[in-house]
Amino acid sequence: MSEPRSATAAGSAVSDSSVMAHVSDVTRTFTGAGVPVHALRGVSMTIRRGQLVALAGRSGSGKTTLLNIVGGLDLPDSGEVHVAGQSLTAMSERDRTVLRRSTVAFIFQSFGLIPMLSAAENVGVPLRIAAVRAREREERVALMLSIVGLEEHARQRPNELSGGQQQRVAIARALAGKPQLLIADEPTGQLDSDTGRQIMRLLRTVVQVEGITALVATHDSALFELADEVYQLEDGRLVTP
Repeated sequence: MSEPRSATAAGSAVSDSSVMAHVSDVTRTFTGAGVPVHALRGVSMTIRRGQLVALAGRSGSGKTTLLNIVGGLDLPDSGEVHVAGQSLTAMSERDRTVLRRSTVAFIFQSFGLIPMLSAAENVGVPLRIAAVRAREREERVALMLSIVGLEEHARQRPNELSGGQQQRVAIARALAGKPQLLIADEPTGQLDSDTGRQIMRLLRTVVQVEGITALVATHDSALFELADEVYQLEDGRLVTP
């Protein structure tokens, strides 16, 4: 189990420009049918810029809750969370929305692609929302599809692509807006083991090519070797992997 960090150590981590995200003594409890569920119990962790960090743990260990808190989709009951030098726990909902649009991008195991749009159009959605000019948008979409190896599938719709190809489109879409932090929740969960490894290797590549940081939740221990660092959750607590 990880040791509690002192206030001085936490402050140093937050002010360190090499730190992308810092979580300090975070707790989160949900209530279901009148019974409290302690999803996170005093979690502290530091994610440095340019790293691919794996978050391991079985279903129900608290991985998704922690990802949602780091990504600004949820708030902890107690503790502090900083991303890109900004305190998420001190932000308004509006400011957290801005941060998610400008700094953080998400990848989910369900892909989340729009069925009626082509691969290129799906990748371009966040750029359209950001009102990026057409020529610049087209160039960025083409680059992202090239990075994930799908330039020849730009006009195909999701139902014409394999599961691995759909996840590659989802990765390209997440990268389109040039995020600093990429958060992936079980991105290989619906894929076979070989395709899953290909996706993790791709994430390893995009971290290097795009110069971003990635936090990836997974229960597949075979994928840990591709990560710079591995954190493991058990019953809401960090333990030694």
